[in-house]
Amino acid sequence: MTLNAELALDNEKAELTLTDFDSKVIIFYDKNELTDFKHGLFLFFKDKKFKSIQSTPDHKNIPTADTMVQIIPPQTLDNDDLKQCLTNIAKGKSLPELTEVNEPSQVEMYDYLGKLLLLLEKFGFTFTQKKRTPAKAQHRWKKTLSEIEFFVDDFHSQATVIWQKRNEFLIKKGAHLRPSYSLNKDGSVGLGARMGTQLRDEQKDKIQNFITTEDIILKSVNEVGLFLYFGGTNSWLVLKDNNGQTIDEWSKVKK
Repeated sequence: MTLNAELALDNEKAELTLTDFDSKVIIFYDKNELTDFKHGLFLFFKDKKFKSIQSTPDHKNIPTADTMVQIIPPQTLDNDDLKQCLTNIAKGKSLPELTEVNEPSQVEMYDYLGKLLLLLEKFGFTFTQKKRTPAKAQHRWKKTLSEIEFFVDDFHSQATVIWQKRNEFLIKKGAHLRPSYSLNKDGSVGLGARMGTQLRDEQKDKIQNFITTEDIILKSVNEVGLFLYFGGTNSWLVLKDNNGQTIDEWSKVKK
């Protein structure tokens, strides 16, 4: 997607003229510079994150924000429709595909929105609220773990693994390594494949026909997964003891 615009910049604001649409986007870094409340829509951001949108803000009661963006859309677009679309996008809804829109006015609306969102993104503004991701699980080594054998029998690989020290995972001699890896959809070699190949190259004197001829020491569960089957999954859930209990269950720190 290409966006054509002209930029005028000073310490208080950045004014962009979207030459493809006869539209302006003015980014105010000082709210006192915002004096024209009669034209367009007004977006309010705090720490570059979207807070609210208004069509006729009260200049005496501007929402708490450190940056205001005034959007003066093309005259062919309806302000209320544009505001509704932006509100929906802020709630996490995606733009309809242009191929599914039949009315010319809607085609122009979504084309304009696509360019507008691109512009905001390039200036670092987050328009949609990102969902919070759960905290990554923490695992802790304890001496009893060094007495347990964990097994891998998946992803065309087999191995017996012992977590013998905090940063030492022993893969017992005779492990069967996955012979090949899958390529990405575009035909490129993925990160897991590259890292797994590098780990194997470092241990190549201990591998023959994809079978290890000596015990091998690696530093983490992640390295074990990359070495054995090029990763691509949560290896904490792959390594299991004789009873099927995962190394994750054995070592995860409970909150």
